[in-house]
Amino acid sequence: MKPAAPLMSLEEALDRLVVGAQPCQIRETETVALFDALRRVLARPIHSLIDVPPGDNTSMDGYAVRVADVPQPGVRLQVAQRIPAGQVGRALEPGTAARIFTGAQVPPGADAVVMQELCEGIAGPGLGEVIVNTVPQAGQWIRRRGEDVQEGAVLLEAGTRLSPQALGLAASVGCAAVVVRRRPRVALFSTGDELVMPGDVPPHQMRPGAIYNSNRYTLRGLLQAAGCDVTDWGIVPDRLDATRTALRDAAADHDLILTSGGVSVGEEDHIKPAVQAEGQLDLWQLAIKPGKPLAFGSVRRDAAWPCLFVGLPGNPVSSFVTFLVAVAPLLRVLQGMEPQPLKPQSWRADFQWQKPDRRREFLRARPNGEGGLALFPNQSSGVLTSAVWAEGLIDNPPGATIERGQMVLFLPFADLLAA
Repeated sequence: MKPAAPLMSLEEALDRLVVGAQPCQIRETETVALFDALRRVLARPIHSLIDVPPGDNTSMDGYAVRVADVPQPGVRLQVAQRIPAGQVGRALEPGTAARIFTGAQVPPGADAVVMQELCEGIAGPGLGEVIVNTVPQAGQWIRRRGEDVQEGAVLLEAGTRLSPQALGLAASVGCAAVVVRRRPRVALFSTGDELVMPGDVPPHQMRPGAIYNSNRYTLRGLLQAAGCDVTDWGIVPDRLDATRTALRDAAADHDLILTSGGVSVGEEDHIKPAVQAEGQLDLWQLAIKPGKPLAFGSVRRDAAWPCLFVGLPGNPVSSFVTFLVAVAPLLRVLQGMEPQPLKPQSWRADFQWQKPDRRREFLRARPNGEGGLALFPNQSSGVLTSAVWAEGLIDNPPGATIERGQMVLFLPFADLLAA
């Protein structure tokens, strides 16, 4: 009997995925309005053409003064001008103050702003007077020109995925459009004659052995959250000819084909021979739980580079977890971004885990509101409820138990999806 191949570590699998994806990086670019650029990946850096802020301005409502005019508390100054945001004041004369509002440019000659709570306005001719009840320090409450961004600086590097705050930063220097990489085009289909689409057959009419296709919805949502254009190819029959045809058609105009199910070695699992016939395939056994089987390869096409292929396991939680830890990093590389290692957080376990596995485990858990993590009671790879209830994964080493109060490594779903 042939000995089983050793299980592959997640790190080795990710290294191979990166190497395999790099030649297939998306080269096409497009220019999109900044309003429509959320989660897109920059193809060119953004340089600032201005200083931000463009001039010295106040971060506080109050009075702009000369420090030399206020040697002690209680000094009384004539209010010579009023400067709202968006207007420019004139030079501040000695012995006077300027009423100023947050964001307004500090007038020439002023070297401090005193917040209005430390001042007392006195009615009188013109704009009246002000009593300054504190001794200001030079530069207080003044934001200096260019202290955030200097003219000519690289604001955002190529390869940056644009977050909401990055969009705001680009807008702050007047950027209205950006050059980004084309979205990855991903063909998604499921295999398995046991699969039924919700709405096609009511529950009471389901034939024995049939199941609703939940993976189609989960994976489509994950791909869309990762910024992909998804073509849903539905359910491919469990026949070799049908699978080969689907692969050929999908490869013609997509960057990646993603499937779930059919990546083991059973007689009805046709993904492996179909991909091998249409391209090349490696079938890996990963040392992770859930998510042991993973297929990676490519399908030939007429273009200069092939279409990548990833086959995920069929169990709902297995395909969900494997997407987060393996496919999401692959999509980063396809879009020209640098691979990003997992960045777990340290949390206290408010539970016990006494059923260690020889594989590295990703346990579904969530914060309990008491500074610790609660564990979903059923960690089976078929219990999709656990992935909805949880807010992340505990990265548990092979063979490790967890004691109550022990610190564990936690990967929030939000971080895994944001990568």
